[in-house]
Amino acid sequence: MFVEERIEKIIQLLNENQKVVVKELSKRFDVTEDCIRKDLKNLERQGIIKRTYGGGVLSRQFAPQNDILYRKKIDVEDKIIIAEKAYKLIKESETIFLDISSINILIAEKIAKGNKKLTVITNMIDIIRTFSKCDNVDVIGTGGAFNKDVNGFVGSTAIESILKHKVNRAFVGSCGVNMFDKSLTTYNVEDGNTKKAIISSGKKVYLVIENKKFYYDATYKFADIYDIDAIIVDKKPDEKICGELEKADIEII
Repeated sequence: MFVEERIEKIIQLLNENQKVVVKELSKRFDVTEDCIRKDLKNLERQGIIKRTYGGGVLSRQFAPQNDILYRKKIDVEDKIIIAEKAYKLIKESETIFLDISSINILIAEKIAKGNKKLTVITNMIDIIRTFSKCDNVDVIGTGGAFNKDVNGFVGSTAIESILKHKVNRAFVGSCGVNMFDKSLTTYNVEDGNTKKAIISSGKKVYLVIENKKFYYDATYKFADIYDIDAIIVDKKPDEKICGELEKADIEII
């Protein structure tokens, strides 16, 4: 069994039992206890578990609160994978919404380098700038209260503008996804309310997140998992989460 497969199984056991024991895992996978400790250390670095004496317990940590400048620099390879998947879904002449998200900046860059004729609605300054020299894309900015941390527009004015539109596809980011209580969360209330409006505007709504977001929570719930149609990720989550997504009829891309 490859290391990745073993870690996937450990995560599945954590989701089922909330805890794991080093000695039991060593016997189960026929590897040394030191090998299992390394696996658990890796999972702790990802924020999935808290290590305890002789094992580990499932941990749902709060997502890091970083501004957009920092978020644009981290997990870039994973985000590029997500952006490429999203771009392939977008059809000629569609109208799409790109929410405030570092992944959506990469989607915008893919669109700008392509030749699809599109209309892009967005509440993010970085995305508007991406299309400044792009002749094949019509861009609509929402306006609204400017939030410096996310470099975009949120709040009542932005929401009023968003609700006037219906788009073929809406791409929305999230700080955390909790499949136990089916919540999508963020930190800023106005950002969350704006995301909720964006979701209501989309004929098909995609959540764009890195795999690790399934193990994070933030403080403000802006939607239920049932409010979206599909999740675009860099890699599939563990079997337990995949099973919950299947029950909720959510496509994993």
